[in-house]
Amino acid sequence: MTESWVNSAERIGADLHLELSGPGGRRAALTRALREAVRGGRLAPGTRLPPYRSLAADLGVARNTVADAYAELVAEGWLTARQGSGTRVAERAEPLRDTVRTPVEAPSRAGPVHNLRQGAPDASAFPRAAWAASYRRALQAAPNEAFGPGDPAGRRELRETLAEYLARARGVRTEPDRIVICSGFAHALRLLFGRGVQDGPGTGGVLRGPLGVEAYGLGFHRELLAAAGVRTLPLPLDEHGARVDALGRERAVLLTPAHQFPTGGPLHPERRAAVIGWARARGAVVLEDDYDGEFRYDRRPVGALQGLDPERVIHIGSVSKSLSPALRLGWMVLPRRYVEPVLAAKGEREGWASVPDQLALADFVACGSYDRHVRRMRQRYRRRRDRLLAALAAQAPHIEVAGIAAGLHAVLRLPPGTERSTVRAAVWRGLALDGLAAFRHPRSPTDAGDGLVVGYAAPAEHAYGAALEALCGVLPPG
Repeated sequence: MTESWVNSAERIGADLHLELSGPGGRRAALTRALREAVRGGRLAPGTRLPPYRSLAADLGVARNTVADAYAELVAEGWLTARQGSGTRVAERAEPLRDTVRTPVEAPSRAGPVHNLRQGAPDASAFPRAAWAASYRRALQAAPNEAFGPGDPAGRRELRETLAEYLARARGVRTEPDRIVICSGFAHALRLLFGRGVQDGPGTGGVLRGPLGVEAYGLGFHRELLAAAGVRTLPLPLDEHGARVDALGRERAVLLTPAHQFPTGGPLHPERRAAVIGWARARGAVVLEDDYDGEFRYDRRPVGALQGLDPERVIHIGSVSKSLSPALRLGWMVLPRRYVEPVLAAKGEREGWASVPDQLALADFVACGSYDRHVRRMRQRYRRRRDRLLAALAAQAPHIEVAGIAAGLHAVLRLPPGTERSTVRAAVWRGLALDGLAAFRHPRSPTDAGDGLVVGYAAPAEHAYGAALEALCGVLPPG
């Protein structure tokens, strides 16, 4: 029998006595000891456990031993692993049954055990030290006028830095005076389309409907446009992206040309040229949602559509995937004729992104920290994607996977008629993910079939293996 006191009062509130004994080796002993501590009430619901490196040092075991024990207890529902708050004892009205790897009987009041939803980066990987250094430098160098009312276009320092970065990394052709800083893609849509007028400019809006959109996309964006009185007309999708030949009398079209969301794949080069030709002939404009352009794994990066015609494309990007959605920083690269109308819609007092954050991002990009962070995350997310593919190949080889060459999510194709039951099973297992049907336009001419949209970026590193095991456990059999 081995007894150990975990001297972690600053992390969990008190010393923790664990008895590592019994058959099965150190990992099995640690798993049993932690489970008994939770079941016996010595670790109360909500208690934060030590990081596995710290616990490993206290117990004199390998870090992987602690990581595997945590992951197993997360899978069983005894613990939760959530971004930004570490590993904690799950909130439960009653003790769980001591059954290894059984589905949770009901969703935890503390939320899902595993977050496999698309769109969220790994919050634990935010580059805190490098960001803090940029923030300090930016504040020290900022002129006094930076803390006054300022420019609705955004800080000049950031717009100049973005113009250089977007040209280098995404093939965007612009200059600082054609960039307007916003709070993200949704804010950009609100500025461009306004609110409340059917097929018109709306209050503070710039563009007019109807708007062509891809047959599959974010329902939140469609709801935002509908609230602004903008009618959206869905375009069919196939293996080459949106069928832009179906465009007719629309005044604008919204596309994800680098990586169609959520089905995956870039817009075919012929269709990229065709949509530019349509915009020129119609006097229309293309909205380019470049939501994850930095993350490419198995092919060369696809340049921005905007580079083909800067006067017919509005390029919209943000740091929500590359850094964090909490920063609320995005940008619009505008044709010249739209700059002043967008600034008028934005106004001189409202809807600004934080000036200190703008200055910090300018420094973060200029000093190279942004490039280093993106490269590091590209490698991490590629490893995560590869682990997902390996798990599926081993446990569910009948499941086809699509959209894996880029981005932070994959689409798992399911047998016909199984999507709803699989999503329900995932809820009971504590998995947060989405069915493919949730992204289909109500009037979509395309039916992509049954599937799951699985995000592989959000889970904490130590919990990812358990998340994959839980996912494979709810997939329909072949």
